Amino acid sequence: MPIQALSPTSIFHAPAYTRGQTRLGVRIWANIKQTRKEKDEKRTFCSPMLTAEVLASRLGLEMAVADLERLFLHPGANLPGISGAGGRRPVRVAYQGVPGSYCHEAAAVFFPSSAAPIEAFPSGIWMEDVFSALEDGSADRAVVPAENSLDGPIDRNIDLLLRHPAVRIVGEVVVPVNHCLLAASGVEIADLRHVVSHPQALVHCNGRIRSLDLTIEEVADAAEAARAVAEHRIRDTAVIGSRMAAREFGLRVLEPYFQDEAGNYNRFLQLAVGPLPETSHNRKSTVAFSLEKGVSGLSEAMWAFESRGVPVIRVDHRPNKSDPIRFVDRAGFGKVARMDYVFVVDVEGSETDPGVVAAIARLEEIAGFARVLGSYSCTLK
Repeated sequence: MPIQALSPTSIFHAPAYTRGQTRLGVRIWANIKQTRKEKDEKRTFCSPMLTAEVLASRLGLEMAVADLERLFLHPGANLPGISGAGGRRPVRVAYQGVPGSYCHEAAAVFFPSSAAPIEAFPSGIWMEDVFSALEDGSADRAVVPAENSLDGPIDRNIDLLLRHPAVRIVGEVVVPVNHCLLAASGVEIADLRHVVSHPQALVHCNGRIRSLDLTIEEVADAAEAARAVAEHRIRDTAVIGSRMAAREFGLRVLEPYFQDEAGNYNRFLQLAVGPLPETSHNRKSTVAFSLEKGVSGLSEAMWAFESRGVPVIRVDHRPNKSDPIRFVDRAGFGKVARMDYVFVVDVEGSETDPGVVAAIARLEEIAGFARVLGSYSCTLK
């Protein structure tokens, strides 16, 4: 069954919502809220002095669910705090997206329990907002999606890490994806006629959706669609979303693990300004670099690590936006234009390990630039 997408015109010229307009109502309601939120966030200035509650209020967003409003510091994470007459202030953790999103769930995994209080708040749908919150002091930590095992990396967040050198990776968690089929209280699968979600989730669940013969609708934000279904008690429409969204908005989980493929995982990164003291021997490092020889120099770059006993465990690349085109003289062909890239690799070991230090020193000899984006521990849930 084909996926039906909204045009920008239909968002602003659709009729008002009524309970009889179930499918159209969810689609318009979710997208209008998304559009309004984007406009509000563009006008919002995040002061370092804002508390998480004030920031959330000014963004027109809700705080996390009750049991996540006061998350606690993970042992050994060395999170900062501010001492005063009232004791240490809570550490502020921004996550990309909105309450009920998968990134919201990841924030709970990163900060499950400890002695120091945590305030987790959504930064909104703009990926840049998380980085800005860290740099202006509105957040002490941030959680962003990095990769899906079926669809690949989140390129935009790699670009932002390259663009914001003060922001570093300080943690990583890999969690299994649990796409849940969510519906209003009292609704059964037999009552459903439509399903809405983010395009990626719809693709992940396409086979199961077809088996139920449901009409598919795309929305920009599955968590906002979940809110719409819950608030308007829409009975013929389900949302594919997180279990957190079900808890956040009081929806019923009709079927967990609704996706077609097993082995579907999301990788999330924890970010901070500046490196942290090392607390674990199970560490990895992410290194970004460009090469004077371009792609043909990649094998030499990999050998700089492997020859020193530092395994390379992941390789990615992004356009070199500061110098995107490389002109090379080829005998008989003249100047040939080639795209230039920034390579991003994950290697085993900390940036302070002797083997990694030596490998990066060698890399700097053949690279246009080289920068460590972070050394951190990886947790598999």
